[in-house]
Amino acid sequence: MVQAFSEALYLGVDGGGSRCRVRLQDAQGRPLGEGSGGPANIRLGLDVAWDSLMTATQAALAQAGLGQDALGRITAGLGLAGIVTADDTVRVMERATVFGSVAVASDSHTACLGAFAGEDGGIQIIGTGSSGYAIIGGKGHSVGGWGFPLSEKASAAALGRDAIRAALEASDGLAPRTALTDAVMARFGSAAAIVDWSETARPTDYGTFSPLAFDHAALGDPVAVELVQRIAGDCGRFVRHLVAMGAPKVCLAGGVAPHILPWLPQGVTQCLATPRGDALAGALLLARQVASRGDVDA
Repeated sequence: MVQAFSEALYLGVDGGGSRCRVRLQDAQGRPLGEGSGGPANIRLGLDVAWDSLMTATQAALAQAGLGQDALGRITAGLGLAGIVTADDTVRVMERATVFGSVAVASDSHTACLGAFAGEDGGIQIIGTGSSGYAIIGGKGHSVGGWGFPLSEKASAAALGRDAIRAALEASDGLAPRTALTDAVMARFGSAAAIVDWSETARPTDYGTFSPLAFDHAALGDPVAVELVQRIAGDCGRFVRHLVAMGAPKVCLAGGVAPHILPWLPQGVTQCLATPRGDALAGALLLARQVASRGDVDA
């Protein structure tokens, strides 16, 4: 059960593949503090995700002038990347006992809540990873988001990986060399160095090459244009599918979203809407929904 505190606090958490952001509010919805930390995708390991979450939370508490004793007064809404199964939710809930009460959902769910202020709609996240999600009739439906490299086609990680693959093929003489492939190879120095790097590279690391692809695509580099058009096509396919499922409109979210807009296939933009709120607003809405119900189901 959620206890009623005279000085209740609400924490929204948006834990993605590159960073974790939190926002702290009082019972009246007034902002008290924000903070950020490292990657919070639980597929990187729950310890990694939790360290990032708590780093961000401590920063928000410090900004609000609050100490550790405030944690027990917090109702937290956690939207974390990598939550796929019921066991994932249970593992996070068991770790989150530091808070007074908690609700756990995927980052897609909280992003969708925020984008449509709790109403029906769809969202396509295009960040380090990618996933589609729709709330239809109050029920959540996910599309994709099975993790890199199995899924995540319309993502920064996928674009960066494809740019590196193109550079390797160019170095072997299997594909044409362009300014993009030369720029990628210049970062490593050799194909062998790429192999060594890949043994420990995470999706975030691959994603760091996506700005290079977008920059060269804007200059007309043929390889870069092909790669960007490919992920834009994948994004468009997800958007159309979400609408076909019953989402009235779809919002794009994630760091890649502004860059992919000019490359989307014809007809996709008419399916899009402007978000009414961000993922942190959705996470806070999740927390307040739980508090109003008096339970911790999410």
